[in-house]
Amino acid sequence: MTDTERTGAAIRKLRLAKGRTLAELSLETGIPLSTLSRVELGQNALKYENLMRICRALDVDLQGLVAREAETASLASGRRSVIRAGEGGALRVGPHAARLGAAELADRSLTPLTLEVVVTSLAEHGPLVSFSAEAHLTVLSGKVVLHNQFYTPLELAAGDGVYFDGRAGHALVTADPAGARVLLVVAGEWPGA
Repeated sequence: MTDTERTGAAIRKLRLAKGRTLAELSLETGIPLSTLSRVELGQNALKYENLMRICRALDVDLQGLVAREAETASLASGRRSVIRAGEGGALRVGPHAARLGAAELADRSLTPLTLEVVVTSLAEHGPLVSFSAEAHLTVLSGKVVLHNQFYTPLELAAGDGVYFDGRAGHALVTADPAGARVLLVVAGEWPGA
């Protein structure tokens, strides 16, 4: 793991421990959300001034951040969670029945959800939904249309996927009379899970 990756992982760990979203940290520090995201992913290094802004916002001194960096340098944890077909905590994601994967793991970096999409129109779906994380959706079976407040509707078939910002209003409807099944992987913890 590089120094940049360790620093990003330490910032993410501290931010999550403080219960802050990337958007909240961006507002507090004045650092663009996209930059913070790349920093946490280890894709961008920080200038000293921005590093100090983050430390102030997370109420940690530079020494505390370095200690977190040292923690992230440890070997792989070996964590895993097996999700069998049809298993997982039942919940709703907008109008869709869903199954939560890896529910027993605390402090997840991502949350997998399997959704059964049966609504066939925006009228049936209701208002656009949003959540405060980036996500990746893969169609497992059937066809879906992803409506997004910023883009034209996007039709996806089995095997297709899309990475998107969940904070943008969106709706998922099926384009298949038999319905569709999708895997939605959300960064961080799913609210209420």
